[in-house]
Amino acid sequence: MNETILIVDDEERIRKLIGAYLKKEGYEILEAENGLEALNSFKNNNVQLALLDVMMPVMDGWTACRELRKISNVPIIMLTAKSEDEDKLLGYEFGTDHYVTKPFNMRVLLAQIKSILNRVYSDKHEDVSKCMDFDGLYIDELSHRVTIDSNAINLSPKEFDLLLYFVINKGIVLTREKILDYIWGMDFEGDLRTVDTHIKRLREKLGDKAYLIATIRGTGYRFEVSNEKL
Repeated sequence: MNETILIVDDEERIRKLIGAYLKKEGYEILEAENGLEALNSFKNNNVQLALLDVMMPVMDGWTACRELRKISNVPIIMLTAKSEDEDKLLGYEFGTDHYVTKPFNMRVLLAQIKSILNRVYSDKHEDVSKCMDFDGLYIDELSHRVTIDSNAINLSPKEFDLLLYFVINKGIVLTREKILDYIWGMDFEGDLRTVDTHIKRLREKLGDKAYLIATIRGTGYRFEVSNEKL
């Protein structure tokens, strides 16, 4: 089954342009002209990735992103004319996975979409067990399911990637630069605060298991192994 991508933009011309390009690549396309319409479409369809414009009537992209994150961990790419770092950080605070500034190259956008879908929906980590338990923090890599003391927590794709990256490198200090390069890629235009923002969100969701991700002052972060079960 081909992946379904939801394109959300109040400009029909942009929706049609992106849609036509993605259809040629074999993707199924859904369209919405504002955030509220996007939420309704998402609830009624099986969507694998959402492209969200920021500036829209009725409900803007940031609000839609925040509402989507309450019900799903589907990958979200924000499309916006804003390029300031503070705006990007705000998007990451709301749970977006990637940030694309208009005008953008369609081939680059397609490459980013393919990369995210491949990372989220395929098995790329062959060097770790598919199911892991760290002191009550249970991670099922195949289903992207994470529970704490049997209670499920909802992680965004980036948050799940971060957690899995820490697990792969358990006991090793990871610098912010190394985390940024691995999770976002060498061509990412954001800064190191992006890492801190996502780790802050991840820790909040981990609750009383947040201690597993330790801050190493002046260096980065480390996953503290405790009572590991495989």
